[in-house]
Amino acid sequence: MANEHRCAQRPGDDGLPPAPEAPADGLRPAPRAGADTTWRGWQAATEQALYGPDGFYTRPGGPGPAGHFRTSVHASPLYAGAVAALLRRVDAALGHPGELALVDVGAGRGELLGGVLAALPEDVAARTRPYAVERAARPEGLDPRIAWLADLPAPGSLTGLLFANEWLDNVPVDVVETDAEGVPRRVEVRADGTERLGAPVDGPDAQWLARWWPRAAPDAAGPAPGLRAEIGRPRDAAWARAVGALRTGLAVAVDYAHDRADRPPFGTLTGFRAGREVRPVPDGSCDVTAHVALDACAGPAAERLTQRAALHALGVTGRRPPLSLATTDPAGYLRALGAAGAAAELTDPAGLGGFGWLLEPVGGAACAGLLAADDAG
Repeated sequence: MANEHRCAQRPGDDGLPPAPEAPADGLRPAPRAGADTTWRGWQAATEQALYGPDGFYTRPGGPGPAGHFRTSVHASPLYAGAVAALLRRVDAALGHPGELALVDVGAGRGELLGGVLAALPEDVAARTRPYAVERAARPEGLDPRIAWLADLPAPGSLTGLLFANEWLDNVPVDVVETDAEGVPRRVEVRADGTERLGAPVDGPDAQWLARWWPRAAPDAAGPAPGLRAEIGRPRDAAWARAVGALRTGLAVAVDYAHDRADRPPFGTLTGFRAGREVRPVPDGSCDVTAHVALDACAGPAAERLTQRAALHALGVTGRRPPLSLATTDPAGYLRALGAAGAAAELTDPAGLGGFGWLLEPVGGAACAGLLAADDAG
């Protein structure tokens, strides 16, 4: 369920195949024999392609996200260390409960949970109850302390930290496009990636567009043809469910995001396979992802900041070690220099550091403002 940089070249810029174009007569090429020719909305098509029986993420024996994407989790153990530091702040804010939940939503193969457990002091690790929420099967050799769940824990059942690193971008959404008259219509797609415009958008989806992506809404001022948008309502609902799993604590979503004021005019739907950007084709051969409207997901008490600011607050700064250390402790200097390079990648504002962090305190204000705290507790 996890991904990383979505800033590779556009398809065709570096040898990747461009989207197929319709012939001059406007007729689509005939699908190959035996191909799935069903027209679906992008939400239903993506659900099947990613999480169906032979889905991109659920296919038995697949490599998991790390086989295709390099996320913050895979970039450096400093990231797990930062999450461990945040968990300790939550622990202190909650008065060191007897059981401290750590829920990783979209856990991949459990790498983040393993790294956090390794980074925690023994006394905190002994009280921590780690949960991996992932629709793929439990990987072999996973730390037996980690509970593996196919769905979120029961509402209000846990106290602690819920962390969703690059999960929401893989919650499937429908796509809309404005037609020649500027009317937003649902985009339908076949398994081979061929698209067509369907019915006009109406109801709650139209209301969501009007509030959160007004440029592509039915009543947009000065409507223009060819504008695209992703309807984020399923992600809003998914995030609300995730937050609701906590009784008290802090829920954090980390993802590449955009705001209402700067939504991209042509949407962000894309595909990834083996670390490269490809045309989104909902046949199970690639990841299908889109940026997240985190501002629409946010509850009334939510805080938002960049990953750069969040990691700086947790002690990951990328500051180079003093050159004098090279004389007194050459090996230590090289280790510190390597850590500084990894921290710089995690906090680069043009890359991972530009990701959005959404923090939602649950059950009161005890866990509000924790990234401004001076001490991990």
